[in-house]
Amino acid sequence: MKKLFFSLLLISFLASCSKDDARRDNPNLFDVNVNLTIDTSLPQYSALKFPSNPVFVSNQGNGGVVVMNTGTGSYVAYDAADPNHPKKDNCRSMEIDQLHLVCACEDNTYDLYTGNFIDGDNLKYTLYVYRVTENNGILRI
Repeated sequence: MKKLFFSLLLISFLASCSKDDARRDNPNLFDVNVNLTIDTSLPQYSALKFPSNPVFVSNQGNGGVVVMNTGTGSYVAYDAADPNHPKKDNCRSMEIDQLHLVCACEDNTYDLYTGNFIDGDNLKYTLYVYRVTENNGILRI
């Protein structure tokens, strides 16, 4: 009876797991590596010392990288290319609008705290997120 119970428990755990391959295998973004170091003591990045102040870093990723302090002692970094635009489209980078990223071509809007889309038609992909580590004011993306 114990074996049956643990087997059912294991199956329920495995069934509840979901894959995020669809998010990672976005056909609209190139598979590029980002190796970026940001020193928040530098003037161009000083806004990152405070919550809710996104900063755009060009020439990284597909369309630049947007980095933001979430106010919880952690940071987020997203690719600034619209994940719902084909690669061949010239409209690659989005613009920061307060706490959102907005595509100038189609007004697709994404939340910078979660990376989820807020507004737009037929949106399938969320923002492409990069891992951020922080050590004494130095961010590594």
